[in-house]
Amino acid sequence: MLYQQIAKNKRKTVYVMLGFILLVALIGAGIGYSFFGSSTAGIILALIIALVYMLIMLSQSADVVMAMNHGQEITSPDQAPELWHMVEDMAMVAQIPMPRVFIIDDPSPNAFATGPNPEHAAVAATRGILERLNREEMEGVMAHEVSHIRNYDIRLQTTALALSAAVSLLADIGTRAMWFGGGRRRDNDREGGSLEVIMMVVSILALILGPIAAYLAQMALSRNREYLADASAVELTRNPLGLISALQKISNSEPMTEANTASASMYIANPFKDGSWTSLFDTHPPMEKRIERLRNM
Repeated sequence: MLYQQIAKNKRKTVYVMLGFILLVALIGAGIGYSFFGSSTAGIILALIIALVYMLIMLSQSADVVMAMNHGQEITSPDQAPELWHMVEDMAMVAQIPMPRVFIIDDPSPNAFATGPNPEHAAVAATRGILERLNREEMEGVMAHEVSHIRNYDIRLQTTALALSAAVSLLADIGTRAMWFGGGRRRDNDREGGSLEVIMMVVSILALILGPIAAYLAQMALSRNREYLADASAVELTRNPLGLISALQKISNSEPMTEANTASASMYIANPFKDGSWTSLFDTHPPMEKRIERLRNM
């Protein structure tokens, strides 16, 4: 079952890429229509920008995401021996290479994993989680993050993050293009008739709804992978109680101050809690349901 899910995640990566590329092309068409007077030129420009984002993220995703969240790399076990050896042990049990280890200087307990594949992965833990959780609880959390790496969840989420960023950038460019090119477009509308009006409406909708669609897609991807990572963590530790206790402590803590909104779905729990605007879009399944599933294992 687990290996079937890993294969499913790899296939999902392809589907996500195709969906986002279609979205990028639609927004590019809007940019081309507004700025260049040619939808084709806009599509080509948009695809080039998206490709650049993808290459950067897939080659340097760990560094980019850790920088976004102010993570400081631990390069030797002497700097944080308990965390280092815990990650090392979980990676050995999961039969993946040892990921890079980072610490985020934030008092709220949380953690996440990132990277394009298990060979170039990284895990991060906050100061708060290191101070508040005992060894049994930390093992459950690190097993959860290592499971994301082994299950190839990190590639899926990295792909979604990169393309979401590209969509947001393109939508911003397109909005400015429409603003500054509005007069010229209106003149063309009078000359081109109903086709020009339809193109204008489609372009506006793509620019407005594109970022929202990209964000919702990214959030939806994170829900099922959390359930799988919880189950995989129990497989590695043989101890559901440790992860249950950890999730309870994390859910009853204050919001993070150092987390980046674009990478919120990567964390083991929503870093902004219920008081943030991000609660409008559930980045994670309800903590109560996750704990209930763990109790039933």
